[in-house]
Amino acid sequence: HYLHLITKAFIFATLTLSCSSSVVSGFAPSRTPAQSTSSLHLRQSDKTNEISPSSISRATFLTTTLTSSAALWINSAQPSNALVKGNAPPPKKSASSEERKCRNVEECQEQAERAEEIKAQQEAEKAAANPPKVTSRGTNYLDIVEEGSTTSSSDKVARDGDTVEVHYKVLKLGKRSYDGLSGEGTVVFSRGYALEDDEKVIGDHSFKFTLGDNQVISALNDAVPGMAVGALRRISVTPQNGWEKNTKACDGGPGGSGAGGSLKTDYVVVPTATMVEQEACFDKNKLPFPLTYAQERRMAQRFDQSLIIEVRLVNVV
Repeated sequence: HYLHLITKAFIFATLTLSCSSSVVSGFAPSRTPAQSTSSLHLRQSDKTNEISPSSISRATFLTTTLTSSAALWINSAQPSNALVKGNAPPPKKSASSEERKCRNVEECQEQAERAEEIKAQQEAEKAAANPPKVTSRGTNYLDIVEEGSTTSSSDKVARDGDTVEVHYKVLKLGKRSYDGLSGEGTVVFSRGYALEDDEKVIGDHSFKFTLGDNQVISALNDAVPGMAVGALRRISVTPQNGWEKNTKACDGGPGGSGAGGSLKTDYVVVPTATMVEQEACFDKNKLPFPLTYAQERRMAQRFDQSLIIEVRLVNVV
């Protein structure tokens, strides 16, 4: 790179000298000592004599060349100090014993089982710290304290006979729900959480009902009273307190008297005294109820299981 700049400077200096009044025809020939001495005496004796315009001294030529090279080097773009474009790679981390990757199938299984045990222990400790509560009618519920929430619930509390406005999610129990309320769950249908096709943002729609209305599932009538506006509560919904018809033939699911029907847990069906058609026990008049056909079909497969309804009290009318 620097050799290229010096070459350009040399060409520039040559062109500059060519355009000047003096014509460069080459370097002045070297003189012998005798000639140098005589020339020195001649210059000392005759101050008016000047150097021949047809020649230029070596020192003047080199000075001009180096000056031009320096000017070109200063004005040229400086080389970048970066080796490659983009962000620098992150520093290497030393893998700890816990983060070490498994080397075979046995180690992978052991690590997965260990992770499951740790997670199960953490969830069990969390559930023990906040145990579920029971209403006077036997409905289990759990007040949810949201992490990072700085807003406190209102002093306005729902009472029996009040008309309330809520957002809700009907959830299928997760595998690690030890108390029937905590842990993750699969949404069957919802309202107000922007999870459905007709909801764009949270709060687009809500569900309003009067506490004590027989058309509403018993779980809501039992567990919503006592909630403050803004509070979040999970309520256990057994088939008898939810969407199962209150008949002797259908009363065989979880929490039932076992007088008939079938006990269904996920995909395992255990027959009891009498087998009845599943759809015949699904009470479609109970509220809240799915609004779409797909939601209704999902609910028809799960209404005879223990479910969770997660309720946020929006307002007391």
